[in-house]
Amino acid sequence: MDHQRLSSIAHSHHPIAAPILGVNLDRLLRRADRQSTARVLDLGCGEGAWALQALAHYPDGHADGVDVSSYALERAASAAADRGLANRLTLHERDARTYVPDGDYDLVLCIGSTHAFGGFAETLELAGRRVNADGILMIGEGFWQVPPTPAALAALDGKADEFTDLPGLVDVAERAGWTPVYAHVSDAAEWDDYEWSWVGSLTRWALDNPGHPDATEALAAARKHRDQWLRGYRNVLGFVTLVLRRS
Repeated sequence: MDHQRLSSIAHSHHPIAAPILGVNLDRLLRRADRQSTARVLDLGCGEGAWALQALAHYPDGHADGVDVSSYALERAASAAADRGLANRLTLHERDARTYVPDGDYDLVLCIGSTHAFGGFAETLELAGRRVNADGILMIGEGFWQVPPTPAALAALDGKADEFTDLPGLVDVAERAGWTPVYAHVSDAAEWDDYEWSWVGSLTRWALDNPGHPDATEALAAARKHRDQWLRGYRNVLGFVTLVLRRS
């Protein structure tokens, strides 16, 4: 099954595509405290949920969304049209590292997409270049809630040094010249909602389409992800969204 197709099915009931409930997304955007005319950049925007919600907060603003997935960008364009925001959202199908904007931004978002830049520190450096002098950089990143277990590392196919703990993440930001003015740490309920939505959407699709050539593969992918989460990184890997300003 095509990876973009699998991801789109899995996220169809959780378009935010991060373990964050909508009420907390709104709180983060309020804490960003931008003007109504804010220019917003979402790097790794996926289906555009964060950019569109930002435009709802900044009614005279404009957003650029950048992603490599044509399928996700099609869904973002459709969502923008449904919400009457198509004229305020410009979508760019390209690698976030190669996006060269016209000017800088009041708010730059990179939520769960730091891998596109090679990691958290690199995202601070490269995405941070797009933020204007008084702007906000908002990054969503994983961290170890507890020291990683062998089961968690196996499930994530990762290494212990791939993430740090939360204090370590803040230290990295401050060394790079950024300081948190707010942060939201996703709680267990948000993680569970996100993961069950991911697994459940894929499972329901497979069960509803038993004759589809991809149904068996989708069901297997859902089961594998569920086991990696439940038996591996649940309550080990955390997720924080940092609201950063230049120090």
